[in-house]
Order: sequence, then C-alpha cells, then structure tokens
Amino acid sequence: MKRIILAITFCSAMLFSFAQSDRYAAGMKKNLALFDSVKTTAEYQSLSDAFIRIGDAEKTQWQPYYYAALALSTAGWIGQLDKDDNASKMNTLCDKAEALATTDAAKSEICAIRNMSATQQMMVDPQSRYMQYGPAAAAALKTGMQLNPNNPRLYYLQGMSLFNTPAQFGGGKDKAKPVFEKAISLYNAEQPDGFSPRWGKQQATAQLALCN
Repeated sequence: MKRIILAITFCSAMLFSFAQSDRYAAGMKKNLALFDSVKTTAEYQSLSDAFIRIGDAEKTQWQPYYYAALALSTAGWIGQLDKDDNASKMNTLCDKAEALATTDAAKSEICAIRNMSATQQMMVDPQSRYMQYGPAAAAALKTGMQLNPNNPRLYYLQGMSLFNTPAQFGGGKDKAKPVFEKAISLYNAEQPDGFSPRWGKQQATAQLALCN
C-alpha cells in the first residue's frame, strides 16, 4: 500500500510539473508575441507585469524576469516617465533573473539589460550624470562580453554608445561602424533556442546603414 501511495504521489507531481511547464510555455509565447504589437508606455509596463506574473508562478526560470525588464527598458526609451524609478525596477528584475540564471550566456544577456538601465539614467542629464552612470553602463558591457564574447546584443549596444558619442570624445560613425558590423555577423551566426533573446538584429542593421 505504501508503494502504491508513493507511486500515486510521484505521478501526481509529474502531471502537475508537465501542466505547469505547458502553462509556462504558453504564457511566454503569448507575451513574447506582444513585443511586436505593443506601442505605448502603458502597454509596455503592462507587458512587463505579465512577465513578472509568469516568473512568480514558475519560480525557476530567469527569462520571464529578463523580458519584464526588457519591456520596461523600451517603456523608458519611448515614454515620459521617471527614468530613475524605471531603472530601479529594471535592476530589481535583473537581480531576480540573475539569481535563477545557471549559464554564463544567460548572465551575459542580463548584463545587456543592466547596460540599458544605466544608460537611461545617464541620458536624463548626460553632462551631470556621465561620471556616475557612464562607467556603470560600460562595466555591464565589459562583464557581459567576458561572460559571452559572442553575444551580438552587447555589440549592438556598444555600437549605439559609440554612435551617440561625439567624435571628439572617442565616438562617432567611424568608430561605431565596425562594432555594428561585428554585431550583425554574430547575429547571423546565432542559433537561439527556446525563449533565448533574439532582439536587436534589425536595429543593428538600420544603425549600420546610418554609418555609411
């Protein structure tokens, strides 16, 4: 009888696990697809909340918190919101994602979000904030590249930084162009699986065109 009870308990746990996994996959697919249609700050914030709910329910996956932070990053670029508060939320989500990430590749992706968080805070007032947030943004890129030198999103972000930095301060189109070219080369070689990040290739291609 004891063996029968154990077997029933094991089977029930397995069925619950499979059901939970199915719900997780369905929720992730649904919300990832929304990145192609949402447009407003409020919609991106709502999308972030949806990913947070998935992460809180699943408890073992880093991607929901990563995409929740990515959605807030986009909200920060397009909307008139408190960049410091938004960045704080992004960093909290990065902390949650990092606690669950088990590979250097995953941690490298999280570094891309940390770079965007610091960059957004810097852009509130570049002249007065560069010394605080510029090094933080650069450090995130450096750490991410050490974790995964083949992450194209990091080179895209590095290219954007160079593109938007005046030539007299070491930036400009000429400096950004080879970095965008490297990013696109890495995007072309990339073979993401599951819910691994894929974003950035279209943007990098568009920026490279502006460098010519």
